[in-house]
Amino acid sequence: MKVFVLNGVNLGRLGTRQIDVYGVTTYAALVESCVELGAELGLDVECRQTDIEGEMVRWLHEAADERAAVVLNPAAWTHYSIALRDACAMLNGPLVEVHISNVHAREEFRRHSVISAVATGVIAGLGVDGYLLALRHIAARLAAAES
Repeated sequence: MKVFVLNGVNLGRLGTRQIDVYGVTTYAALVESCVELGAELGLDVECRQTDIEGEMVRWLHEAADERAAVVLNPAAWTHYSIALRDACAMLNGPLVEVHISNVHAREEFRRHSVISAVATGVIAGLGVDGYLLALRHIAARLAAAES
C-alpha cells in the first residue's frame, strides 16, 4: 500500500531548529528511517515536506485520489488550517497525525488541533519515533483488514 508521510512548515529544518524541542535527527535521516521501515513492513512510503500550505492540500488530494494512507505532521497548520482539515476529511485511507514534541505540554495555542477530529489516531511527544509507530500502526491495520 502507498503511504504518504507528509510534513508541514519548518520540518525541513529538523536537526538545526530548536533541537531542545525537536531533537537532533535531520529531515534526511527521518526520511531514510521512514522509507526503510516502510520497505520492511511492505509499505510503499513516500516522504514529502513543504512550507506552502496549498501544496500540502494538493498532496492530501492526491492521497485521497490514490486511496493512500497518510502520516501527517501538519506542524503550525495543526492549530488553524481549516483548508488542511477539510482536505484530510476527504481521505479514504488511514490518517495518523504525528507531532514530534508533546504539544499538550507546550504553549496554550499548540494544545488544539483542527486535524485530530478527522484523524484515525494521533501520536505526540515521542520524537521522530512517532513516525515509525504510525507506519507500524498502518501496516497492522492493513494486515487486519486483509485477514
